[in-house]
Amino acid sequence: MGLFDFAKDIGKRLFGGAEDPAEKIKAHIEASNPGIEGLQVSFEDGKVKLSGNAQDSAAMEKAVLMAGNVEGVAEVDVSAVTAPVQAQQVEYYIIQKGDTLWAIAKKYLGSGSRHAEIFEANREVIQDPNLIFPGQKIRIPLD
Repeated sequence: MGLFDFAKDIGKRLFGGAEDPAEKIKAHIEASNPGIEGLQVSFEDGKVKLSGNAQDSAAMEKAVLMAGNVEGVAEVDVSAVTAPVQAQQVEYYIIQKGDTLWAIAKKYLGSGSRHAEIFEANREVIQDPNLIFPGQKIRIPLD
């Protein structure tokens, strides 16, 4: 894994005032604790660089999505994150206008009733399954 792209002008608003954007992103990730030890974050010109030790590939993916789904972030570099080899195949999906987790589950997992699986796989990224927004990137674990 290396670099992930995001929509820079869409996402959660964290920045403002004289606060350090890197520290705000780090606090945002650590608040949900996806499983990265020794997390370090740098931010420059819309690019976030993460470093640390992920307990598994899902933890790294969640940290990437949490950082990338912040307004003002266009790229997330995880080349300095150590993580075990990915055990499960994952598809990344960008939420479109009118999407629901039900419809996404039906498309990717074969049944809308599996929408809770997508929510659980993105619990740190999606705070409320009824509040997803266009441009938000999520992960979909495939069977």
